[in-house]
Amino acid sequence: MRIIYMGTPDFAVPALRALVAAGHDVICAYTQPPRPGGRRGKELTPTPVHKAAKALGIPVRHPASLKGAAEQAEFAALDADIAVVAAYGLILPQAVLDAPRLGCVNIHASLLPRWRGAAPVQRAILAGDAETGVGIMQMEAGLDTGPVRAEARTSVDGKTCAELTAELAEMGAALVVQVLADFEGYPAHPQPAEGVTYAHKIEKAETRLDFRHSAAQVERQVRAFHPAAWFEWQGERFRVLAADIVEGAGEPGTVMDAALTTACGTGAIRPTIVQRAGRPAMPTADLLRGFPIPAGTRLH
Repeated sequence: MRIIYMGTPDFAVPALRALVAAGHDVICAYTQPPRPGGRRGKELTPTPVHKAAKALGIPVRHPASLKGAAEQAEFAALDADIAVVAAYGLILPQAVLDAPRLGCVNIHASLLPRWRGAAPVQRAILAGDAETGVGIMQMEAGLDTGPVRAEARTSVDGKTCAELTAELAEMGAALVVQVLADFEGYPAHPQPAEGVTYAHKIEKAETRLDFRHSAAQVERQVRAFHPAAWFEWQGERFRVLAADIVEGAGEPGTVMDAALTTACGTGAIRPTIVQRAGRPAMPTADLLRGFPIPAGTRLH
């Protein structure tokens, strides 16, 4: 097929590569514009999809919007059979959705209608979902409301957001290739009316560990926001990259022993990998040897 590919982050790279490897003609890649990055944020950094497309010799476009008539005309002029979308980051107007012969399909990282929206992987972990998955959805104007052509499932099973996202990216890549190989053999089925949930964008404030919650919920925060979950002590931020749920009771946020076991609303957590600002991540025991945080300390 003649394919327009539309994606931005690392999650979208495996599917782009898989479509090329499967012999499809990816005629253009659309992605978000380069953003300030590099040292001191002064260099414009292309997105992961931009870099991958360039390496594959695929022309790249990165309009700031697709709402204008000129951008829509350029898109339609590509005369694509289908557009494949994965975490692109822009709303597609109806004119764009209608331009390819077979419309647009989206690789979405949840089992729809659960977790429509921007942060399905993080929200699935935070909610304690036992399983999640990836779906190939025929796109329409609503937010992730379109009918689904195929799904693949996996367990959440203690995975971090990064681990689960990488797994779902590979699953989505394999699934979209499978669907495009027999497009009519995967008819689009409407999503169930029941069970709709929304995966709202992650706010920075959410990444701060809230020890008032249960230990199970705090440990989910650690995995959902990996590697950005943090607490504060003496004005310094400490990231928690991994933690165990352990027995214990005390005032939430209080360090209970020399191993940084910390009381939660119910139960306790014991961070196993931590990181001070500007330092490498390390086992908690290594940190505490040179930087003890004594029992009775209150973390915030």
